[in-house]
Amino acid sequence: MIEVHNLTYRIADAPILTDISLRVPLGGIVALIGPNGAGKSTLLSLMARLLPLQQGRITVDELTVGQSDDRELARRLAILPQTMHATSRLTVRDLVSFGRYPYHRGRPTKEDRSLVEEGLGLFELSAMADRSLDTLSGGQRQRAFVAMTYVQDTNYVLLDEPLNNLDLAASRSLMVRLRELADAKGRTIIIVLHDINVATAYADRVLVMKDGRLCGDGAPRDVVTPELIKDVFETDATLRVVDGRPVVLA
Repeated sequence: MIEVHNLTYRIADAPILTDISLRVPLGGIVALIGPNGAGKSTLLSLMARLLPLQQGRITVDELTVGQSDDRELARRLAILPQTMHATSRLTVRDLVSFGRYPYHRGRPTKEDRSLVEEGLGLFELSAMADRSLDTLSGGQRQRAFVAMTYVQDTNYVLLDEPLNNLDLAASRSLMVRLRELADAKGRTIIIVLHDINVATAYADRVLVMKDGRLCGDGAPRDVVTPELIKDVFETDATLRVVDGRPVVLA
């Protein structure tokens, strides 16, 4: 379980997060939604040790972020930030293999290589495994980064806007894979999404943020209401329920 206790974060005098507390048990997809500047990426970065804690506490299972060994935390929790940089001459297989580094520390085993091949197959990258990153489309490259995160083989996977720059087909394909991963492997996937309809279609739980505060938490059908759309996103868009899931119309 990931537990966040009374988390507050500021940049200079500006509050970015204010008194955030939540629990995320093992298993399922949790979507973080909210307008730009709500604090979603900051929350994810603090969970993943990419930013230093200022006030509050975060634990991943029995490990306390900021106090526990980073190598041990890397075996429990993986993150894909919004922006990832990698040498364009790297092959897809080389990039995905980096996800195993917390385990082999530069000496990959047969098990490490097997997991890399599994990740390549799961995200439909096997046929391009030996191609360099600079020959890939944006969607293919993004799948490679997600596969790298997957093969880290952690119970908790944090993804910050992984659908950026993906077309409809690529977005749907990735979300289907993540749904399968959560269901078949029992992983917890916490994902920042801008498209609320993607969140309601694939997530078991949505966390809604605005102005650095948590203002909604629960199943999509319980949380995504006309009132929330108006109050949080400041729009009068029409809401319909399709197959038990709320859908925001233009």
